[in-house]
Amino acid sequence: MAKKEKCVCKSVPEWLNTYGDMVTLLLTFFVLLFAMSSISPGKFQQIVVGLTLALSGNPPSVLTGGQTVSEEALISQKPGVYQELLRISEEYKGKVTIEERDEGTFITLTNFKIFETGSAKLTAEAKEIIEKLGAVILEYTSNIIEVRGYADDRPTTPDSIYPSNWHLSSARASSVVSFMLTELKQKRYVLRYAEVRSGLFDIDYFYSPDRFVPIGRGDVDVNKELKSIKANYDYDISKLQSDYESGKISTEEYQTKRSELTSKYNRDVENTRARYRKIEIVIKRETRGS
Repeated sequence: MAKKEKCVCKSVPEWLNTYGDMVTLLLTFFVLLFAMSSISPGKFQQIVVGLTLALSGNPPSVLTGGQTVSEEALISQKPGVYQELLRISEEYKGKVTIEERDEGTFITLTNFKIFETGSAKLTAEAKEIIEKLGAVILEYTSNIIEVRGYADDRPTTPDSIYPSNWHLSSARASSVVSFMLTELKQKRYVLRYAEVRSGLFDIDYFYSPDRFVPIGRGDVDVNKELKSIKANYDYDISKLQSDYESGKISTEEYQTKRSELTSKYNRDVENTRARYRKIEIVIKRETRGS
């Protein structure tokens, strides 16, 4: 019987292994770039944070506390919370709006008197609404809460304790946070006293100062809109003036239309100012760690 020939296999050159790994990594990299081509800003930020932590040589450990970033929105994670917020927004229709963005869930309080004029003192109605919203978003989530205060374009009065609109808007944001951490916390403590005493509800954990980030927006945003409104008004007046000087319209028509444009401009200015007498409560995607 003839002997079987031994199979002699040639060894693969070492450079070929390196080349194969490099091509695979390049393919993965370009697939990642393609996947990010239509990604939302919020998810892109999460990817950047994740890659930065991984490449820094200090990836997060499961034993490490701190803030984490939730991939899903608060609303989709906790539908019960969302339904309750919607119920409150319906109860105060036109005064409370809820919007989901990449950054988180935005709750806007507007179209009613939130603060005393030129002050950071909350009105009774504002406290009532914030109390209902706060009990839901604080006791049923562990997310970071950002509170944004605003002021309109009119400067503070000489006798005001706030030197500028920056100070006023910051004080307004801080007033909302202070109300949640003091008056609201005390009311909820009384209502849930049995749960607190039995250890079923840790009120200090949910009403913790490190959950809050008060931010003063000053009059930056309102001034941008008012500048645009003024530019449109100046253009309309200039065009009207040109039509009058060229004889296209009579003196009476010119005066009537000018009066109408001025009235519309004043209304637009007041409506814009009113919209920026507001407070935004942002339930961030970031979650406080233990």
